[in-house]
Amino acid sequence: MNILDDFKLQYKTGDITQKLIFWNVGIAIPFFILSAFAPSVFQHVIDWLSLSSTVSKVVVKPWTFITYAFLHADFWHLLFNMIVLNFSSRLFLTYFTQKQFFGLYLLGAVFAGLVFVLSDLFLHSNTILVGASGAIMAVLIAAATYSPLSEIRLLLIGNVKLWHIALVLFVLDLIQIPMSNTGGHLAHIGGSLFGFLYIKLLQNGTDLSKIVSNVIDYFVSLFSPRKATPFKKVHRNANQQTQTKPTKPQKDMTQQQIDEILDKISKSGYDSLTKEEKEFLFKVGK
Repeated sequence: MNILDDFKLQYKTGDITQKLIFWNVGIAIPFFILSAFAPSVFQHVIDWLSLSSTVSKVVVKPWTFITYAFLHADFWHLLFNMIVLNFSSRLFLTYFTQKQFFGLYLLGAVFAGLVFVLSDLFLHSNTILVGASGAIMAVLIAAATYSPLSEIRLLLIGNVKLWHIALVLFVLDLIQIPMSNTGGHLAHIGGSLFGFLYIKLLQNGTDLSKIVSNVIDYFVSLFSPRKATPFKKVHRNANQQTQTKPTKPQKDMTQQQIDEILDKISKSGYDSLTKEEKEFLFKVGK
């Protein structure tokens, strides 16, 4: 099995977290290559897939509320996001389903994007947004909201409660708003607020992730081939009073005899077999 087949197998057998990591990495690497060797092409593609803070641009490119979350600025941006994605998803999936996780991930990305666009109505920075951080923060904060007292063992630190980790990341985003990447940190906060809101609504009986699940199920059913029910013509014999039930196929006599001999060996040993039984096994084994 070559490395490509190994990746295919991992993707096929992996859970939703592994699939999302594959998608993020698989999309990011070609973009990194384009950025290094074909910057003009890279810039053109980025303009079509990244989320602009300008409302007039977003209106004509609504798909960017999703696509921006699968793009990353550089290798370290991608690596950090994938580490946090793997960590937060394991926590969330301890309590919820993969469908709920995927729905929250996408809706968290959309909500974070909305906060980014709306905030620029006041900031007027005219920037773009890329990265899965908003979606990932939605998942992490959702897990912390649902089970805040869960303890996580961190290297060199020891056991830490989940809500402590979530609070530190949230506060770091707040502190950095006036420093740099203002729109990006506001998007992170937007994702965090959505994760909190998702759990509170879920506890009241409203599962927002079903919005995504229902849309996916609709398109799957739309493009799935429908099996035609074959037309069967039935002739009934009026004079026939009873129907004969199909008989079960009898077990192969040779196999039955082999099973009996093997059962005898297991109980009394090979020496207990007769000369005929030994000759039979020898012939069958040829």
